[in-house]
Amino acid sequence: MVKKAKKKFQNVYQVFGINGTFNIIQSKKIKIVRIDVMAGGMAENKSWVANLIRAKSLPVHRTPKMQFLKQFSGKRTQGIVVAFTGKIIKDLPSFGKNRRNICLLAMDNVEDPQNLGQIIRTSECAGIDGVLIPEHGNVQATNTVLQVSQGAFIHIPLYHCGNLHQELRNLKSHGFWIVGMENSIKAKYWHELDYQRKLVIVMGSEGKGIRPIIRKTCDDLLTIPMQGTLNSLNVSAAVSAVLFERQRQVLQGTTN
Repeated sequence: MVKKAKKKFQNVYQVFGINGTFNIIQSKKIKIVRIDVMAGGMAENKSWVANLIRAKSLPVHRTPKMQFLKQFSGKRTQGIVVAFTGKIIKDLPSFGKNRRNICLLAMDNVEDPQNLGQIIRTSECAGIDGVLIPEHGNVQATNTVLQVSQGAFIHIPLYHCGNLHQELRNLKSHGFWIVGMENSIKAKYWHELDYQRKLVIVMGSEGKGIRPIIRKTCDDLLTIPMQGTLNSLNVSAAVSAVLFERQRQVLQGTTN
């Protein structure tokens, strides 16, 4: 039985910048609360922003430059800020009858919001089917996470996960192969795995890696060997290497 996410009041999120806000405004999955546009700013020169102001179909506020800069001090807004609500984190569905190459990415103690935001963005670009975000010990979908994702969270499901260990066991029982990234001499090189299967890839933090209980649940461990002085990649960089190797294999229908 999949544990359902607890019902909570709806948060109001805030994202800024031309690219990220464009994806949000175009989406029908969320509710726009307010759009602030700086008068004479970079965003106002974009045709789609000018059309929003003229159409008056959304709560757009054209704010004088000095007032806007004071209100959003310290943020690189490019002259536009969007506040919105919506169900960002979803309940994990059953994947029992899904296609063969479905792939999920699971976080284990990833605490840096910048890393999680970049991971979500990379996962969407690489065609991943969802990101599992554990309720405990992991950063959640904060404004910073959503901002760094540049609107990718609109296009890729973010799944609530109450207990990662139990959820991985459940997914394994439905035919998923569980793979963990780990700096270990016993681990396979990341490109040696056959990614053409139902797969969950587990990523841990740079400092701690994946927890022992999660490691024991994995069917395979993967590593990316280092040639320099440092002994580990940033977790978002490691995610990029693994996910695009998977994408290469799936697109080409072959493994090395």
